Amino acid sequence: MDRSIRDHLLSIGEMAEANHVSIATLRLYDRMGLLKPSYRDAESNYRYYDIRQTSRLDIIRYLQNLGMSLAEIQALLEKEDIILIEQKLIERNNQIHQQMRDLEAMHEAVERAIQSIERYRKSPASGTISLEFIDQRHILYIPCQENFYDGGVVAYERAVGELRRELMRRNVPQLLSYSLGTSVKREDFQRQILTADKIFIFGDKHLRDYGENFQVIESGMFACLYLDDFDQEAEGARKLLAYCQANRYTPSGDYLCEEMTELNLFDHRKRNMFIRLQVPVTFSKNL
Repeated sequence: MDRSIRDHLLSIGEMAEANHVSIATLRLYDRMGLLKPSYRDAESNYRYYDIRQTSRLDIIRYLQNLGMSLAEIQALLEKEDIILIEQKLIERNNQIHQQMRDLEAMHEAVERAIQSIERYRKSPASGTISLEFIDQRHILYIPCQENFYDGGVVAYERAVGELRRELMRRNVPQLLSYSLGTSVKREDFQRQILTADKIFIFGDKHLRDYGENFQVIESGMFACLYLDDFDQEAEGARKLLAYCQANRYTPSGDYLCEEMTELNLFDHRKRNMFIRLQVPVTFSKNL
């Protein structure tokens, strides 16, 4: 090989070392036609790359790092269409933003699960009634198609299934679907009529990114009752209303039931929940 040519050529090993890739990777790129050596020695059959081909290698690796497959990269580079490359990059950028939103939602869901378990460990005994300040919360809901207070836990499971199917349709991360809650309209609660109105998941403000039926539950004082059995909820709701009436607390919003955590994590027979019944209240202050 002429010395003047050899000066700006790199052997396959030198090209690999200079760009922190393997020789096998360069051979794969060669077979696919993504990056062919600029010179092949006729006698030794050794591959040599022009040092200026590093820029082509940089583009391939850059697109790979963005999550594009080698087949996609090959198709883009073969067309030599800068507008097409721009469009693909815009699509990938949008995908990355969606992944970031999903990861943020998953992070929030994990933190919520940790907090739920901690609340369960520190919560009062089942049947305890308390008055608590609860921070602002966000929910994503669907209307209940059947009143599971009449149909029992089996009907509740059907409602959970409907909610999760809707969440899947909206591409909501599955991890968010375990922070469950239900509601009854205030007027029904005050008449001691439990008619399921909404079933929902709790989350942060990013739930609004997943479409309609996003709602904010404002912070405030809530009359709460803790229970460790779904079948006790109807009686517990009556006790909670009686507590409000006895203390002259006025319900100011819908009644909520929050599934705080699963009690028997290893029992496969049924859902066994630790729940917090709650209703926002206003009351007169004695000055």
